[in-house]
Amino acid sequence: MARITRTKKVLASVAALAAAGVVLSGCSSSTGDSGDGQTLKLWHYEGADSAMGKAWAEAIKVFEEETGATVEFEEKSFEQIQKTASQVLDTDAAPDLMEFNKGNATAGFLASTGLIADISDAVDEYGWADKLAPSLQTTAKYTADGVMGGDTWYGVPNYGEFVGVYYNKDAFAAAGLEIPTTYDEFVDVLDAFVAQGITPLAEAGAEYPLGQLWYQLALTQADRQFVNDYQLYENPVDWQGPELTYATKTLKDYVDKGYIASDVSSIKAEDAGVSFINGSAPIFVSGSWWFGRFVSEATGFDWTLQAFPGTDLSLGSSGNLWVVPENAANKDLAYKFIDITMRPEIQAIIGNNGGLPVAADAADITDAKSAELIDTFNGILDDDGLSFYPDWPAPGFYDVIVQELQGLITGVQDAQTTNENLGAQYDEGTADFR
Repeated sequence: MARITRTKKVLASVAALAAAGVVLSGCSSSTGDSGDGQTLKLWHYEGADSAMGKAWAEAIKVFEEETGATVEFEEKSFEQIQKTASQVLDTDAAPDLMEFNKGNATAGFLASTGLIADISDAVDEYGWADKLAPSLQTTAKYTADGVMGGDTWYGVPNYGEFVGVYYNKDAFAAAGLEIPTTYDEFVDVLDAFVAQGITPLAEAGAEYPLGQLWYQLALTQADRQFVNDYQLYENPVDWQGPELTYATKTLKDYVDKGYIASDVSSIKAEDAGVSFINGSAPIFVSGSWWFGRFVSEATGFDWTLQAFPGTDLSLGSSGNLWVVPENAANKDLAYKFIDITMRPEIQAIIGNNGGLPVAADAADITDAKSAELIDTFNGILDDDGLSFYPDWPAPGFYDVIVQELQGLITGVQDAQTTNENLGAQYDEGTADFR
């Protein structure tokens, strides 16, 4: 998964590569149609028990049966791939296919330096674009400068993710409340819980959740053009405009009104998630990546995950990408493997194990809770609602968001100053792309 905690993890490797002045190698040849006697070297970092890990293990079996080739799978951690990929991809040790994080600082950087292949012809040949909603395609296509939303395909996602609202249905029933369907109802629910002495929102100001709530509040006032300006640099972002002013002021109001705990600035994401799991907080605004864990651990009450009310725009994106290194020895085999992971039967494994498939047949999803999750995600896709993450536009912006929002909620600075500081760092970090 790519959420806002991950952007900062690639910065050291990007800087090291740039300083080293990597010399790019020429293109490697692809294989023919037959895979007999050949080996597909595959890297990914999904756990064996995860939805994607289970699905891709089955895809390996199908691939080997159908092609006669052997898959040499090397289990890598997320950090291993992010820290070493840039150097390894420029050598003969490059894999044929690997999972890599989407976004400008990650897949976009590899695309701009020529380390991963333009796979547009394969996308056309296999018809993958027909299976991917426009907002999913955005993170798979890059410009020559490595900015997502370009015209050239450098990767293919086969799962997705989004940020919504987890509700403890039992806590709502005990409080005599209904799950909100509009933003006004959402605020009424927050007020009602506070009136009963309950802090309603599980939140974390020391890590990504609070920044995601802030961006989601901006999205309630925004349209697709705002997202394109903020994420794709189409036009300058007005940091004192209605979207971001509303988000920053409203977030401070949430703390002042008791919707969020007063010590939120020191709370981490794990603590916020656990407070929902143990039932002490009835509402948690966060990502679908928690879904599988909540299925396993939040078993003492009934709960649901819904899109944030009152807007068609939600944080989220495609999942990580399958990318093919330019130095891959067996590109055609890599494309065949990607295609197998897009098949309905493989997509169903993702969907029935708590993941969000991008090309599943609804009839294949047999788990009721998973079907509800996928239906919510598909509704966001139908509205072209995926709006990415607030730290994506600029390297290092994750830490800036955390720091500035901590200053806001602790009273060190007001909303206008917070937005001025955020805007200055945003403008500096995106100057090369605009």
